[in-house]
Amino acid sequence: MGSSSNYKWLAWAKRLEAIAQIGLTFTEGAYDIERYKSLRAIAAEIMATYSNVEPSYVLDLFSQDMGYATPKVDVRAAVFDSDKLLFVKEKVDGCWTIPGGWADVGDSPGDAAVREVQEESGYLTRAVKLLAVYDRDKQGHPPFPYAVYRLYFLCELIGGSPSSSIETDEVAFFGEDEIPELSLSRVLPTQIARIFHHHRHPDLPTDFD
Repeated sequence: MGSSSNYKWLAWAKRLEAIAQIGLTFTEGAYDIERYKSLRAIAAEIMATYSNVEPSYVLDLFSQDMGYATPKVDVRAAVFDSDKLLFVKEKVDGCWTIPGGWADVGDSPGDAAVREVQEESGYLTRAVKLLAVYDRDKQGHPPFPYAVYRLYFLCELIGGSPSSSIETDEVAFFGEDEIPELSLSRVLPTQIARIFHHHRHPDLPTDFD
């Protein structure tokens, strides 16, 4: 995995796209609209060049976003059974992560975490604490075309039984010394270690950034 300095092109492309999206949202002048569309196309070309995909594919992704450009919100749930943490195995890459996904409109952040746990693992929980709010770009994840804030909630296990879903193949609890191969686009070893640290020290304040 490269350091964040290796992905300056991604940061530049994201900033250009955000400027273009905001401009297209608020401008009314025909010439300005064309300029912002050109700026968006340049951002797409930068991202496509360094990620080996077609510019048209990236431009289509960008075009789906409207309104003021803000980070997307991903919600993750830490669920413990004694000293073991709940993981689900992703079908898309065959690796493991803690339950989570995009927050839906109409869900509060805590409700989104609880919903993701039930959908991906079959377990019923309740959100009891916000453990961390991380900027994905600052954490060392593989590059991603959008800015993302990731919210980690501690969720208390209250019922249910393990079951897979359309996105997950397996469900299991693992101790800190037996962590499986992680889906690094979703969760990192350092974040898992921090979750276990919070578990051992429940009075810790919320992490951020």
